[in-house]
Amino acid sequence: MSSISLIAIPDYKRANFLPLLLEADPAEQLINTYIKDGDLFSIRREQKIIGVSLFTFPEQGTVELKNIAIKKTIRNQGYGKAVIAQAETYYKEKGYRTMVVKTANSSIDNIAFYQKLGFRLMEIELDYFLSYPEAIYEQGIRARDRLVFIKNLT
Repeated sequence: MSSISLIAIPDYKRANFLPLLLEADPAEQLINTYIKDGDLFSIRREQKIIGVSLFTFPEQGTVELKNIAIKKTIRNQGYGKAVIAQAETYYKEKGYRTMVVKTANSSIDNIAFYQKLGFRLMEIELDYFLSYPEAIYEQGIRARDRLVFIKNLT
């Protein structure tokens, strides 16, 4: 795997990354509520954009991985892990103490991925995904609840 870099995206270019953000969150109207918040990074390998990640700041000392998407053709090659490792270092150096990530109960691969990276299940937000305009199914499981994972950066 080649190394990756995270490049900050200026506000006026954020809308250009909506198609990639939609790969991780299919609710465009929801993405539009947070696309201008926090830090949006393009994920690059050999100067080519291979993904996007967005981090927000829900409370003092906490950074939330709000959205991460790697292009479908190159997933499962360690790029997501590398993004999170770089982000952990970056935000720890900025004084953040915890990182939070939220995912659907149906996102079995995501649940395993975050736990392998040291995130711990902290909370379950019951029926969160029932408000989405269209039902989401993954691996035959309906997304109903949102799982909240947390990792200490200290």
